Amino acid sequence: MKLLFCGDVAGAAGRKAVKKFIPLLRQKLGLDGVIINGENAAHGLGLTPKTYQELVQTGADVITMGNHTFDKMDVIKIWQSDNILVRALNYPDGTAGKGYHVAQIANKRVAVAQVLGRTFMNSKIEVADPFQAIQTFIQQHKSEYDILVVDFHAETTAEKVVMGYQLDGLAALVVGTHTHIPTNDAHILPGGTAYISDIGMCGDYTSVIGMTRETAFTHFGLGTGTKRLEPATATSTLCAVFVEIDDQTNLATSIRPVILGDTLENTKDLC
Repeated sequence: MKLLFCGDVAGAAGRKAVKKFIPLLRQKLGLDGVIINGENAAHGLGLTPKTYQELVQTGADVITMGNHTFDKMDVIKIWQSDNILVRALNYPDGTAGKGYHVAQIANKRVAVAQVLGRTFMNSKIEVADPFQAIQTFIQQHKSEYDILVVDFHAETTAEKVVMGYQLDGLAALVVGTHTHIPTNDAHILPGGTAYISDIGMCGDYTSVIGMTRETAFTHFGLGTGTKRLEPATATSTLCAVFVEIDDQTNLATSIRPVILGDTLENTKDLC
């Protein structure tokens, strides 16, 4: 199986990147499935029904969220009908939405689950221990899927690495999201799990993690304008990982960062 997991889509620039590159990558890489983190897709913070549909139309099989899940309360409307949207497993019981989705991809049941980290995270809702939450999920739901993919939306590298090793041999892919900067540590863990500390974002890299430099400067006390952060839209870059999964073991055989666009680029040969 060949999967593409796209990092945090940041505003219009991120939506433009996935719409432009996913069809090309489907053809060039022979993709079976696409997963997208969409928590910043609506003007840089949150997701709306309209921006959700834009991501669905790119061909996404599953869309994950993060600590900005409820920044746009319209997101709740998405969960009122059939959907492929996933919020964190470790939100409190009774929280709107669902913590995982099982997609049928290339004759396999692929479960995509998400957990939120707790170290230095700015979450409006207090979350439970992510390590216990994913362990409980596996114990309760492992009969429902063949392949497990986990999006760990967290701030610190160490917390993400620990999650990778906790799930080594249990998940085909563990990806870090949230920090918007791609890391250079994509590799296969000893037990067969593909891992990267952060995929990076899909968005404008002439910015400060997706927000305009001007508003970010003011936010950090370096300017006199508005402190309201605004999404940057000058350029569009896609950051993702391409993962191949063995049909017999349901574990990974390779992982490759895919970075295409106006600013960052490491895989121009693909398109």
